[in-house]
Amino acid sequence: MNATTASLAPLKIGSPEHKDLLCSFFVETHDPYKPAELKWPPLGDVAAERLRALPIWEEAVRTEAETALAVLTMGAAEKDPVLSNAITLQGFEEQRHADILRLLTEKYGIPVPKFAPAAPVDPNWAFMRIGYGECFDSFFAFGLFALARDSGFFPPSLVELFEPIMQEEGRHIIFHVNWVAYNQARLPYAGRPGYVFKRGLAMWLQALSRLKTAMRIKGTAEQDNFTMNAHAQFGDISPREFVELCLRENEKRLAPYDPRLLRPEFVPAIARAILPTLPRGGSN
Repeated sequence: MNATTASLAPLKIGSPEHKDLLCSFFVETHDPYKPAELKWPPLGDVAAERLRALPIWEEAVRTEAETALAVLTMGAAEKDPVLSNAITLQGFEEQRHADILRLLTEKYGIPVPKFAPAAPVDPNWAFMRIGYGECFDSFFAFGLFALARDSGFFPPSLVELFEPIMQEEGRHIIFHVNWVAYNQARLPYAGRPGYVFKRGLAMWLQALSRLKTAMRIKGTAEQDNFTMNAHAQFGDISPREFVELCLRENEKRLAPYDPRLLRPEFVPAIARAILPTLPRGGSN
């Protein structure tokens, strides 16, 4: 799917062709790997301690379990069979992420409480919020993953296991922004302002949720220690260099897919806007 825009037929957002391209792109790029078949590498004491010191596991396991159930619920609620199939496939991938996290924590002795998520009352609203949350998370996760990969913070064999998950997140956020745009374009003009407000509210609530999570994690002594250690291992990267890395990685992750499909723009646009104000070099 590397064709250039010039060689492809124009695509009208909200058209049947838009829906078909969105769903076919998602289904055709699905990777059918199985969590049970993954080969977990043995870790030395230092790498294992780095992994266990990350203060994210409980939050990550809970979030992935909630996300998987919410997306599967949306897939079942969607009346369009083509969209339903694609959304259900995303739910399968989200559940696979949750399974991989469970296997990882079991393999490396990371204690995580058991968690049983509840299905959302409003699947459409939950799916919209999840999508915007993934747009926020993926942008920074792409950069952090590149740092862990290139710095040797984790062994290459462990980083390789998470490469398919990173690429799936890129597919998920492309699906999300096109799903939102498709639904909005199909509304009568009188109904669009309300939908735009709903989108903005979902985006704001997810941004606020990420801020609360970051503040909660930052308040722990474990997070303070991890942050300092990771900073040294990553070669003292500055805030500006990190945001630049996130922008490059975001573009690279999304580049392989049909250029007629919309890309998430909100978070990258904010990143570009604040970039000139961020310090570069050293530990500024």
